[in-house]
Amino acid sequence: MTRESRPATSSRRKAVSPPPTHPSTPATPTAQTLQQYQAALQLVQAGKYEKAVVALDKVISSATPEIVERCKMYLSACHRQMDRSKLSFDSLEERYDYAISLLNRDYFEEAREQFLEILAEQPEADYAYYGLAVLAAVTGQTEDCLESLTQAIARKERNRLQARTDADFQSMQDDPRFTELLYPESA
Repeated sequence: MTRESRPATSSRRKAVSPPPTHPSTPATPTAQTLQQYQAALQLVQAGKYEKAVVALDKVISSATPEIVERCKMYLSACHRQMDRSKLSFDSLEERYDYAISLLNRDYFEEAREQFLEILAEQPEADYAYYGLAVLAAVTGQTEDCLESLTQAIARKERNRLQARTDADFQSMQDDPRFTELLYPESA
């Protein structure tokens, strides 16, 4: 018996080379990328947020992952600043509600600015002083807390009662000046 001769086929497959990859982001930033990044930061510091957004977006396209993360943080800050400049309030109470929402999201400087703007318009706004006292308590600024709370209580006695049960003043509980301020009858 004769066997027909067949071309030998191998059960092994040929190794397929991976598709060519595009060069990934370099491990170290180039001098040009660093210059663009510095220029973008200068725009942020100068308060030119629209221009900074464009510059930061350009840096992101060629930067290292570390710089990309920093750029994203600055982009977020720029967008917040641009949004804030567009804000308008129908009343000081609306501005106060906005300040409290900033405080609750840990945007402490922005909240402080809103409280101070309320006081600039209405210097006797007890609730703005109370908000500043809460902000100072939350951020560990004991002296500022006591000063602002004193101002709030001087304008409306009910602020004393409210502060007695307000959990935001938890950090102040051990300070004897705070206790004296809230319970003057026992001093």
